[in-house]
Amino acid sequence: MSKIIITQTGSQIKCPARQKATLKALGLGRIGKSTVVEGSPQVLGMVRKVEHLVSVEQA
Repeated sequence: MSKIIITQTGSQIKCPARQKATLKALGLGRIGKSTVVEGSPQVLGMVRKVEHLVSVEQA
């Protein structure tokens, strides 16, 4: 698996609680925060659920 960098670009203020929990599980919580994670199918599915709030790039 390859590593990916996930950066939060949008606010979670008016998002459903489920999307807030997904951001927290990805290690995010505020705009501009980034995490490097393994690009597993589970993580990519989580990213798809909050793709309007994050940007993704290869590490």
